[in-house]
Amino acid sequence: MKPVTFIIGGDLAPTKSNYSLFEEGNIRALIDNKLLYVLELSDYRIFNLELPITDTEKPIKKDGPNLRAPVATLNGIKLINPTIFGMANNHIMDQDGQGLFQTMEQLSKCNIRWVGAGRDLAEAAKPLLVEQDGKKIGIYACAETEFSIAEDNRAGANPFDPLESLDHIADLKSKCDFVIVLYHGGKELYRFPSPYLRKVCRKIVEKGADLVICQHSHCIGAFENYHDSVIVYGQGNFLFDRTENELWQTSLIVKATFNDEMSVDFVPLRKKGKGIVLPEPDESKTILDAFHERSRKITIPGFIETEYKKFCVENGLFYMGAFAGFGRILRRVDKLLHGMITRQIYSLKKMNMIQNFIECEAHRELFLKYLRTRRDVK
Repeated sequence: MKPVTFIIGGDLAPTKSNYSLFEEGNIRALIDNKLLYVLELSDYRIFNLELPITDTEKPIKKDGPNLRAPVATLNGIKLINPTIFGMANNHIMDQDGQGLFQTMEQLSKCNIRWVGAGRDLAEAAKPLLVEQDGKKIGIYACAETEFSIAEDNRAGANPFDPLESLDHIADLKSKCDFVIVLYHGGKELYRFPSPYLRKVCRKIVEKGADLVICQHSHCIGAFENYHDSVIVYGQGNFLFDRTENELWQTSLIVKATFNDEMSVDFVPLRKKGKGIVLPEPDESKTILDAFHERSRKITIPGFIETEYKKFCVENGLFYMGAFAGFGRILRRVDKLLHGMITRQIYSLKKMNMIQNFIECEAHRELFLKYLRTRRDVK
């Protein structure tokens, strides 16, 4: 039987810097010919749509930026020829329900399918099933909890809920030959999985996933083979124009080929101007060598735990400053002072109290419900 091929890219998000290129359909300025050829060779092309496509601005109350792309940017998006969009992410509800609904309406007009978002929780949790050449391939998309998550009577993204999502994946596997899981989570701009993320992804594999791809980190991470499956801990963006961080400049697309078995290959990308290109062979090798070296390191017992602990020590004061009400400038000043201000505010007793409120399920549930309620009424 003929193999079925999928190209899976990271975040696709038109930005103000390249709106005009998308609107004009100037695909050659966004993607080079060699990359377009690679995309065209696949049967299916999946990307994470990292924003709503809507002409109406109705930003929700949240922490972080509210993203949006005008409907006219679809002129360029269509030329990339996406087959499926994953929409389980932390930005798909940035313009409230109307933004999601207009996105779904526009994608339907373009004959682009999507997975991971819906008008309520039940619809958002539905997987997508692809059947071709005698093979059934299921796609399930879920996201860690931020401000975009669907509820029983609220539109949004499908949350990763260990009490539900793992059952969804197992059920999907019972109906398919192969299962792809798109997991939108992990720490932004961190190249390794946290201990929790690795535990989650391995459990997803144990429940039936053949390929797990963690998106959201905006940088290339690492991968591992686990129980004959592949887990990718961060592939970076596909086409999302920002320049201020070096980690943002390179990424991977994942090529999955399904025959009697699954095989996975990685293709490096490099930002260029307002778009992306395939790097020259020497740079491609450099990107892949670093990727494989990080992947080797995560097999070393204790490495993930030690590396994550270092990362937390380096970045933990940012969170404490935010809890204290520090603005961005004061947090930066405090960082230059090695956390002197933050340490003066938080005694060990206060730190223990905060830990208990966050760590204890009952305290955390109550506090989160209070925060969400206050957000909704202000």
